Amino acid sequence: MGTAMEDEIKRWMAKRKSALVMEILQGKTTVAEASRSYDLPPSEIETWIEEARRGMENALRANPLDIREQYEKQIKQLQEAYGEAMLELRARKKLQSLLGEDEK
Repeated sequence: MGTAMEDEIKRWMAKRKSALVMEILQGKTTVAEASRSYDLPPSEIETWIEEARRGMENALRANPLDIREQYEKQIKQLQEAYGEAMLELRARKKLQSLLGEDEK
């Protein structure tokens, strides 16, 4: 079983972690102060800050909705292109049969 400190870290929920990270980012507290106040290893708090930074970068890089719209637009374009190709193929076959070019 883990130590009391490990158990305490596990109990830190996302909401509590993000609140603490925000306080550090806003300069309301420091990693050292938070480490002492909450009896957490500074490395653990620094990991949370790094995770938060990566999360923000990902959130700002692209809105998931935008990605979904782009993806759906691409699918629609592919479907249309495929549909046109199939129509063209059918028209060509029809023309060949009308001209009696198909082998019987």
